[in-house]
Amino acid sequence: MAEESETNRKKRVRLDRIDRRILRDLQDDGRMTNVELAKRAGISAPPCLRRVRALEEAGLIKGYHAEVDIKELGFGVTVFAQVGLSSQAETDLEKFEALVASWPEVRECHMLAGETDFLLKVVAKDWESYNQFLTSRLTSAPNVSHVKSALAIRSNKTLPGVPIDAD
Repeated sequence: MAEESETNRKKRVRLDRIDRRILRDLQDDGRMTNVELAKRAGISAPPCLRRVRALEEAGLIKGYHAEVDIKELGFGVTVFAQVGLSSQAETDLEKFEALVASWPEVRECHMLAGETDFLLKVVAKDWESYNQFLTSRLTSAPNVSHVKSALAIRSNKTLPGVPIDAD
């Protein structure tokens, strides 16, 4: 039998209403104190902390992050790059994904089915910086056959995670 996936190896957790509430609240505010989280979930702090740790160990909580203002940090351009590869052999796909993982300006990478092989979300200081990235790294990368760039004009919704029904 093929190697068991990481997800299958991790301890499985049966999510009840309280677990879903904890996940939803932490997804909305990862800095929430355990006391506030417990209060919202309707349980005391010690069992709440045990549940959070169990959710982390099960891989349902992968990390905690700060949401930063990209424009205030000087990144005024967001581009979605549709990348086509010359070869879709698994080893070539993995090599491309490894290369993309080394580029800090690429914030998201999604492999797609259809005409486009990958969709990349790229941030840059300005259009010239993106063009420099495009020409010196992306289009010159091994196996890249074509790139279509779409400049984001504005973003009005960027929610992390998934919708979690706690009821």
